[in-house]
Amino acid sequence: MLLLNVKPILLDLFSGQHMILLVVMVVLLFGGKKIPELARGLGKGIREFNDAKDGIKSELENGMKDKEKIQAPNGSGTSTNA
Repeated sequence: MLLLNVKPILLDLFSGQHMILLVVMVVLLFGGKKIPELARGLGKGIREFNDAKDGIKSELENGMKDKEKIQAPNGSGTSTNA
């Protein structure tokens, strides 16, 4: 029962004060000129990840369609072995 009363740690990590402190630390560490470059790099990385994910998804779907075409019955219900 004690475990049910424990507050999750993640809820405490992302409070308003912590977010403000995090933003201030990022500005101090990287400077105002580097932040747009970092954001651009992050956006580019996310875009490349999504493109790769979509490419793999479409390849899998095409492979499944090809497999269904190969395994489809030829009309007579029996397979021919040549």
